[in-house]
Amino acid sequence: MKCSNNLVGLVNFLSLIISIPILGAGIWLAHKAHTDCERFLEKPVLAVGVILLLISLAGLAGSCCKVNWLLWLYLVVMFVLIVVLFCFTVFAFVVTNKGAGEALSGKGYKDYHLGDYSHWLQKRVNSTKNWDKIRSCLIDAKVCQSLSQENQTTASQFYAQNLSPIQSGCCKPPTDCDFQYAAPTVWNAVANTNSTDPDCSLWSNSPSELCFNCESCKAGVLQNIKSDWKKVAIVNIIFLIFLIIVYSVGCCAFRNNRMADYRWKPYP
Repeated sequence: MKCSNNLVGLVNFLSLIISIPILGAGIWLAHKAHTDCERFLEKPVLAVGVILLLISLAGLAGSCCKVNWLLWLYLVVMFVLIVVLFCFTVFAFVVTNKGAGEALSGKGYKDYHLGDYSHWLQKRVNSTKNWDKIRSCLIDAKVCQSLSQENQTTASQFYAQNLSPIQSGCCKPPTDCDFQYAAPTVWNAVANTNSTDPDCSLWSNSPSELCFNCESCKAGVLQNIKSDWKKVAIVNIIFLIFLIIVYSVGCCAFRNNRMADYRWKPYP
C-alpha cells in the first residue's frame, strides 16, 4: 500500500527540483530580456515553472503527508493536464498534416508556398501583429547572415546548397521570379519576366528587408513549425503515457489514504 504513495512522492519530488531552474530561467528572462523574442518566452516559462511547482507540492504533500484533499486536487489537475495534452497532440498532427516544400530541378533546396499549409496556420502568420513579432525574431536571429557572408559563392555553388526552409523562403527571392543571381542575398530583377508571384515585388537587396515580408518566408516559417510540432507531438505521446501511469499510481495512493483513514476511524 505504501509503494504507490512513495512512488508518487518520488516523482513529485523530482518534478519539484526541475521546477526550480525553470522558474529561475523565467525570472532571468524577466530581468534580462532585451528583444521581443526573449520577452515572448518570459511569461510561458514563468507559467510552466509556477504550475509545475504547485502541482509538485500538492502531490508531495498529498502522498507523503496523507493530505487527502491535496491529493484529490493533484489528481484533478493531472486529469485535466492529460486531456489537454491529448487534445493538443491530436491538434498538432491535424494542422501540420498539410504542406511540403516543392523540389526544384537542379537545386539543392526547395521552394515553399503559403497556400500549401493548413488554413489555421496561414491565419496565424497572416496576422500583422503575429508576423511583425516573427519577422523581428528572424532579423534578431540573423538567419540570413551566414549566406550574406558567402560573397565568393558562385551561382552553381549556391544552387547546390541545402538551404533550410527559412533560408530558402526569407533570404532569397522565389525561383519563379527568375531573378539574376549576384550573391547569396543579392539578386537583380530582369526586365522581362512572366512571373505573377507577388513576392517578386517584395524582394529587396537590403539586409534588413530581403524577403522577410514575402509569403515564401511565411511558408518557410510554417515548414519549420510543422517539423518542430511533429517532433513535439511524438514527445507528447511519450509524456502522455508517463502521465497516465503516474495518474494511475496517484489514484492508488488516494485510495490507500482513504482506506487508512477509514481503518483508523474510531467506532462510535
